[in-house]
Formats: sequence, structure tokens, C-alpha cells
Amino acid sequence: MTARSTTAKPLIGLTGRRFRMGLIQGSHPGYSRRLTDAFFADFAERITRAGGVPVNLPYDADPADLGDWLSGVVITGGQDVHPSCWGGDESVVSEIDPVADPSVHDPSRDEFEIALTRVALERQIPLLGVCRGMQVLNVTLGGTLIPDLPTGPIEHLMSTGPLSDGDPEHAVTFDAGTIAQKVFGDRLVTNSWHHQAVDVCGDGLVVTGRTADGVAESIELPGAAVLGVQWHPEWMESDDGALRWLVEAAAERR
Repeated sequence: MTARSTTAKPLIGLTGRRFRMGLIQGSHPGYSRRLTDAFFADFAERITRAGGVPVNLPYDADPADLGDWLSGVVITGGQDVHPSCWGGDESVVSEIDPVADPSVHDPSRDEFEIALTRVALERQIPLLGVCRGMQVLNVTLGGTLIPDLPTGPIEHLMSTGPLSDGDPEHAVTFDAGTIAQKVFGDRLVTNSWHHQAVDVCGDGLVVTGRTADGVAESIELPGAAVLGVQWHPEWMESDDGALRWLVEAAAERR
């Protein structure tokens, strides 16, 4: 029998979304009013491959308690952050209950993820914000968002499906000496599924990667293991290194 390693792997927390089971085609009608939490398995697979242990986080978990256990955090993608969190136009908010339509604003998710981001920052837990998660990071520190990117030369809301490295025109250039440049190199072609973007950076955050049209594609908190990316590393055909960076940073923290 092979002895197990005495070195514990880092626990990496993953956020998700919540909706009614009735939205899932083929589910039993008796479950239609029950709620379920959904997490993209792509994150779990890549975190496991990188040497971490993925942990799916429901809204009910207390972020302060999670901070006692987690070695790393991923704030994942999804619906827009509610404009009340960053001073945006609240007239665009739908009255639809987010558990009935997981594409609309979800204040419960915002509250949980912003609180979890604060805990990670305060306790110096390595943090990766993905797409919406990058915007959550910015909003948590007092930043603002561009509510709807204008049509331009770079396509940010792509029609290509998951597991795509995106359009060759969607290339992100990174500043020298940053976490992003060390992880991704000087330039990276990425996928892209967003219509909002970071506008004014939150306290301490800096933009470290942009597309040619000037849209912020990566942000960092200098001196900390904190990185936000506007694309989806979990769906890149070629592993871009973002999730490996997080697992390695979490392991070093342990």
C-alpha cells in the first residue's frame, strides 16, 4: 500500500450561481421549486490537474469561516454585478427573480462574492477573479464599470463556444514585471464573453493587460497574490496558466 503524502494540497474555493431545478430540462417535476447550486466543472478539472483541491462554495457559507480553511479563491464568471454595488444605472435592473433566470442580476451572489473577496484580501489569500469575478474584485475596492462596451474593432462578446482560444484579433498585451506578464508572457490571444469592463480601478488596483482598443483585460493588486482576468481561463483550449498560478500561490501560502 502506497503511503499518502503528508503535504496537504491547497483548498481552492469556487463560486457559482443558484437557480430553480425547474429550469433544467429533464429534471423531475417534483423538484421544480427546489433550488440548486451550479458550478462549472471545467474549473474543478483544471484546479485538480494543477495540484489543488476544488471546493464549491454556496452562498450560505460564511465568508469569514471560509477564510479559516481556504488557501485560494476563484470568483467565477456570470451575470452582471448589480449597478447599486458600483454606482451604475439601476433602471436597467430586471424585476425577474434570479433563481428563475440565472442571467439576471443576483444581489445574493453579489453580496456573497464581495464579502468573500474582502476576506481573501484581508487575510492575504491568493485570489483569481474571472470575467465577472474581475469586475467583482474591482467593485469590492470601490472601482466602477463600463456598463456596456460600444461596438469597436475588437469583438469582446464572441459567438464562439466554450473551449476556445478566441479570435486572433482578441490579443491582450501585458505590462512588464507584472503577475500577468510572468504567467501569460508579453501577449496572449484569449477568448472573450463580456459586454462590461473595468472603468475606474478600485483602491490599489492597476490595469496590467489591455486589448488594442484599450479595454482592461487584467488587473492586479501590486505586492499581493491577486489577479483579475476578463477572459475565461477554464475554457481556453491551451492552458493559459491562470489556474496553475493560483494553485501554486496557494501552495506557497500554506
